[in-house]
Amino acid sequence: QVQLVESGGGLVQAGGSLKLSCAASGYTFSNYHMGWFRQAPGKEREVVTAIDWRGGRTYYADSVKGRFTISRDNAKNTVYLQMNTLKPEDTAVYYCAAARRTNGFTSDTFYDYWGQGTQVTVSS
Repeated sequence: QVQLVESGGGLVQAGGSLKLSCAASGYTFSNYHMGWFRQAPGKEREVVTAIDWRGGRTYYADSVKGRFTISRDNAKNTVYLQMNTLKPEDTAVYYCAAARRTNGFTSDTFYDYWGQGTQVTVSS
């Protein structure tokens, strides 16, 4: 069955860095766009960043542009999120998700498969 397993979350001080990974299995990874989303307590889920199935196009929310970088390794069925200069407002549960390549990739409505999430906490 399809599995998306996030790892790399944790507690970090403001200004620090974390790298999240999402290992995918159970489907043809290279045929799917991949996205990272987050949900903070009391807030709606929001898209953080996404990358198309070939890795040639990316999307970033304005709040993370210049600080976060998404990448993928289709040989390893893994998508990454490098987060630098973290801020307390980045605190959230981070989810990876997969969308068919025939769909768009900048909205959560396009995504079919979701991971369980990993907690990122940034202290001030």
